[in-house]
Amino acid sequence: MIDQLVSVIVATVVAGTPLVYAALGELVVERSGVLNLGVEGMMLTGAIVAFAAVAATGNVWLGVGAAMFAAMLLSLLFALLTISLQANQVAIGLALSIFGTGLSAFLGQSYVGTALVIEPSAISSVLGKLPLIGPALEQFHPLVLLSWLLFAAVWVFFRKTRAGLIVHAIGESPSSAFAIGYPVVPIRYAATLFGGAMAGVAGAYVSVIYTSLWTEGLTAGRGWIAVALVVFATWRPERVMLGAYLFGGVSMIQLFAQAQGIAVPAELMAALPYLATILVLVLISRDRSLIRLNVPASLGKPFRAGL
Repeated sequence: MIDQLVSVIVATVVAGTPLVYAALGELVVERSGVLNLGVEGMMLTGAIVAFAAVAATGNVWLGVGAAMFAAMLLSLLFALLTISLQANQVAIGLALSIFGTGLSAFLGQSYVGTALVIEPSAISSVLGKLPLIGPALEQFHPLVLLSWLLFAAVWVFFRKTRAGLIVHAIGESPSSAFAIGYPVVPIRYAATLFGGAMAGVAGAYVSVIYTSLWTEGLTAGRGWIAVALVVFATWRPERVMLGAYLFGGVSMIQLFAQAQGIAVPAELMAALPYLATILVLVLISRDRSLIRLNVPASLGKPFRAGL
């Protein structure tokens, strides 16, 4: 019984890890007042770039770095259009998602059906020697452990640092922040690039670590779930982690149901994460005071210096 519980927890954490990266990155972006709906496209682009890099070099970390760079380029394009040229953020975000999806399909044509062989991590092997929790930690790739560090860093950034307060202030009232001397545009650029980098890591994790193969549309809507998670979490890092693992657990129900011999249509089980997303958003949206209290006041609104 204990072994089965550990397996469920491990599978939940592994499945939720890409959502942790993508949603925490999007949280930082939105707390600065920028709404980037292109997470799915950036994740897919990062996924194929990482897959191609690892297939060519065999180095996982080189693949992760390449994915971060590729996704940051897309987020830079988004920032140029929305922050500098003040185009509609929703429209550009949707276009970015479509563009990234098509770009990944084009770049990945020659990799369809290809599988990667990833060597066990030395870090995981060392952690596996720890008492009690070692066997569980050994099953995690270092990227899982780094996602925990990312959560801690984002939590401390917004709760304990002056820089986090500045980002929060810019998300609430960029005009007031600009009036007292804060560089609104560079900070929004930095937040947007950070969100792109985290989406790239999430995509790299899915293609290189989680599945170790490439198929078109590999992320299967995880980018959209990550965007929804930020709303589910009411823009709080600790709730992002909870939500990511909640949806990760829901996505694992199918495998454990099949293992227990439960006769449930596979299509219904595969749709559970998306049904859960819709249900949670409907429930949260009913409490308008909760959303109004936590949503950044300038979210999705262009900033014009001097106005």
